[in-house]
Amino acid sequence: MAHGTQFTHLDDAGKASMVDVSGKVPVKRTAKASCRIYLSPSTIALIRGDGIPKGDVLATARIAGIMAGKHTSDLIPLCHNISIDKIGVDFHILEDHIEIQSVAVCVDKTGIEMEALTAVSVAALTIWDMCKAVDKTMHIDGITLNEKTKRDL
Repeated sequence: MAHGTQFTHLDDAGKASMVDVSGKVPVKRTAKASCRIYLSPSTIALIRGDGIPKGDVLATARIAGIMAGKHTSDLIPLCHNISIDKIGVDFHILEDHIEIQSVAVCVDKTGIEMEALTAVSVAALTIWDMCKAVDKTMHIDGITLNEKTKRDL
């Protein structure tokens, strides 16, 4: 254990274990995450002009991010299946990259940060998939949890 931190996903024998949240009270939880995907300026121009052959990149990436956030517990082995109230995915297009931001909200016994992180990750991967035929220079960077809050009901 690092610096006295107890790893909650390990049992007494050090084996991976899903945390028991049955004794916790549901609270409103919000998480915001972000990442960037770097693309060539010509690819950015194609995205802005709806010129990518596979279709509307950002609309597709938004839906993919939302869907992925909703299925996080199916993708991350020890994640709880929580009641999700909202997942939003937004984009800010800059000269050489696209900022991807997500917000996820739930009222449940455990957090929603993994859903927010999954949403931006899959949105970035969807942009990559849709643009890979026209841009070999892409890279994804800075997948980050920006904010996590909880509020009693």
